[in-house]
Amino acid sequence: MQSIAVYCGANKGNDPIFEAAAREMGKLLAENQIRVVYGGGSVGLMGVLADATLEHGGKITGIITHQLNDLELGHPEVEEMLIVDSMSERRVLLIKDTDGVITMPGGYGSMDELFEALTLAQLHQYQRPIGLLNTDHYYDPLLAMLDQMVKYGFLKAQNRKLCIDDPTPAGLLAKMKAYEYDAINKWI
Repeated sequence: MQSIAVYCGANKGNDPIFEAAAREMGKLLAENQIRVVYGGGSVGLMGVLADATLEHGGKITGIITHQLNDLELGHPEVEEMLIVDSMSERRVLLIKDTDGVITMPGGYGSMDELFEALTLAQLHQYQRPIGLLNTDHYYDPLLAMLDQMVKYGFLKAQNRKLCIDDPTPAGLLAKMKAYEYDAINKWI
C-alpha cells in the first residue's frame, strides 16, 4: 500500500481517545511509508492526523475546497495541497489512485465519503480495502445498521464484507493489507 485516503472529522469529538487514535493513525501510516490523502484541514481530527503524519516524516496530500480554505482551515504545513471548487470534486480526488480508504470517527462529511467509497466498491469501480476505525465502539451502531441491511435484503451478505472494521489503527491496517476484493453483483 502506497497511499490511503483517510476520512475524519473536522472536530475532535468530546473524548480524548479520538484524538489519540488520529495521532496513532498518522504515526502508523508515516512509519509504513503510506501517503496520507485527506481533506486538507488543520482543525479537528484532520489536523491531528496531519500533524502526526508530518511529525513522523510521512508524506501527505490535502484536498480542500476554496470555501474551506478561505476560512483559513487549510493546513499551512501540508505542502501538497489541492484546492478545488466543490465537495463532489474533492470526494473524487480523495479516492483517486489510492490503495485504500480509512474512515475515522467523524460526522456527515465522513459518512458521505465512506458511503460513496462503499457504493463504488459495490459497483466494482473501486476494488481496494475500505476500513472503519471503530475507536471506542464509535461505529457499532453503523455496523449494526449494515447487518440490518443484509437481514432485510437491501445489501448482499458478500458485499457487507466490503466494509472492514477494527478498533485499533494497527489492527485495521493489517486487515486492509490482507484484504482481497470479492464483491458480487448487487442485482444477482
